Amino acid sequence: MFKWFKSGAPWIWLTGGAVSVSLLSVMGLILLIGWKGLSFFWPAPLYQWQNSDGDTLIGQLYAEEDVPISHLREMNIALPKAIEEKGLATRLSIKVANRELYNSDFVSLLAFEVTQVSTPEAWAVIERNRDGDFYGLPIEYRDAKGKSHQDIVAAMKAGLAYADVIRAEVERVINQDIEVVSHQLETLRLQKRRRELNDNLTPEYQAQYQQQLATYTEQLIGFERQVDDLRSELEKQVLVVKDMHGQRVNIALENILDIWFPNQMSGMEKVAHWGKQVWKFLSQPPRESNSEGGVFPAMFGTVLLVLIMSIIVMPLGVVAAIYLHEYARNTLMTRIIRVAVINLAGVPSIVYGVFGLGFFVYTLGGSIDDLFYAERLPAPTFGTPGLLWSALTLAVLTLPVVIVSTEEGLTRIPSSVRHGSLALGATQFETMWRIVLPMASPAIITGLILAIARAAGEVAPLMLVGVVKLASSLPVDGQFPYLHLERKFMHLGFHIYDVGFQTTNIEAARPLVYATSFLLVTVIISLNLTAISIRNNLREKYRTLGQD
Repeated sequence: MFKWFKSGAPWIWLTGGAVSVSLLSVMGLILLIGWKGLSFFWPAPLYQWQNSDGDTLIGQLYAEEDVPISHLREMNIALPKAIEEKGLATRLSIKVANRELYNSDFVSLLAFEVTQVSTPEAWAVIERNRDGDFYGLPIEYRDAKGKSHQDIVAAMKAGLAYADVIRAEVERVINQDIEVVSHQLETLRLQKRRRELNDNLTPEYQAQYQQQLATYTEQLIGFERQVDDLRSELEKQVLVVKDMHGQRVNIALENILDIWFPNQMSGMEKVAHWGKQVWKFLSQPPRESNSEGGVFPAMFGTVLLVLIMSIIVMPLGVVAAIYLHEYARNTLMTRIIRVAVINLAGVPSIVYGVFGLGFFVYTLGGSIDDLFYAERLPAPTFGTPGLLWSALTLAVLTLPVVIVSTEEGLTRIPSSVRHGSLALGATQFETMWRIVLPMASPAIITGLILAIARAAGEVAPLMLVGVVKLASSLPVDGQFPYLHLERKFMHLGFHIYDVGFQTTNIEAARPLVYATSFLLVTVIISLNLTAISIRNNLREKYRTLGQD
């Protein structure tokens, strides 16, 4: 036994076991988050519970838990003998939706109070623009002319197809016509303001300004009237449903996004519906204060932020590492700089956020506004948190990682390679550009991988320098310069924080927290796998460097 310990074999097994446990823990956590998040989009059945008093409750079973009977005795609830002997009672958490009619989305029900459970096939789940889902029994569908249709399902399918066409037209008018006219109005206002600052407001220009203003305003009013007319077409069509208390409720087609009958679905239909809901989650903007809808703006903002940050941090980190390793002498100042770079990697991220807010936003951004956007003041353009300042803040945050990784890669390259290149007549810059940097590229990409892994999940600094709960528009659109770095944006990490901790309905939002968390992990893994693939290709190309 002593020889076995002395040979070092136990430490090998201990190291391998620790790595295996870590991998299993990470994979288990990812699978748990993925299961809880993706199962939210599965069309759960609707149940009908009935108690001994004849009261009916219809909804989806959200969770089951065992509660001690001592808690129930304190509530003066009469318990059956079987429950008394068992010592535990099962409590059902039921999602009843219809939040505009009931006090909450969820109610609790004790299992021993239930006398009958069934799955009514005719009941439907109605996804709405506002107030969440609605669980009800469709009893009538009226079209725009007030005509009632007997085949409710066929009429609803036709109505939803028509609604999709109308919504697409509304979106086109808003995103193209209204946005173009609004941009023209803003440009006209800024031109007038610029002339006011330069004391160049001539009577001829004022007359021209009033004429153009009247033209653009008339166009804007016309487009807004067109949008209202299109939406009113959907408001005329109504689906009449009955809730679990027998109350008739009219739901306008304008407020209906989708409808399905979960108790009538086959297995393949449920899989197709699940895929459709996942796609809507990935491709649509959020609704209801981020507690409903999709996360496309947050996903887009996260990926765009990481890409811009990578473009900024890579040249800065590589140039700094090249200077420290290839050009700077090993003096006291150089050693202090290296220690400072290493220590910067341990600074809390919120400190970088405060630095970004003070230097980038207020100092640098405010100076840019004074020089180039004076006509927009006091409304700031770059003197307010935005995408550019967020990317720069994360670049400063991840800069030490790139510098250290690149310098280690440069250290691995033998000096004989440099000397050989110089002996053949190449300059030091040519040696660096054509020989050293290509051989160090795997280490450089390794630094980028580490930078992406840290930056993509950061939230604290972004809360100060650009991220918002809900962005009115994406940073990319059809207006020049197409990429608007001054705009605020949404981020998956902040979206998770907002949905998980700022919503008033935590039970309804909890599955979205899991789904968004799984999506954030997937985005980070995808970005890292892309960088790893590039690094492996470079490593194969320059095998003389060896393994990094």
